[in-house]
Amino acid sequence: EVQLVESGGGSVQPGGSLRLSCAASGFTFSSSVMSWVRQAPGKGLEWVSRISSGGHVTTSIDSVKGRFTISRDNAKNTLYLQMNSLKPEDTAVYYCRIDATGLRGQGTQVTVSS
Repeated sequence: EVQLVESGGGSVQPGGSLRLSCAASGFTFSSSVMSWVRQAPGKGLEWVSRISSGGHVTTSIDSVKGRFTISRDNAKNTLYLQMNSLKPEDTAVYYCRIDATGLRGQGTQVTVSS
């Protein structure tokens, strides 16, 4: 069974940092292109960042460039999202996603508020 389990969310003040993790199992993680996507309250799903299977190529939306860093550890079957300089508009539920299938985990809540 394919499983994606996100963790690391929480409540932080503007300018703070969080590191999200996504533990993957049930598929060949090291061969899979992975993404982080998010859904803000009352809005649709928004793609945030993507990483190649080997971890050497990453892309992100402009609004998080220079603040968020996607990475992966294929030995640990884990995807990460380091989020720095958080802004209130980053408030959302964050999901990791297998790009080939669209499957997502249950998500982790990130709230940025003073």
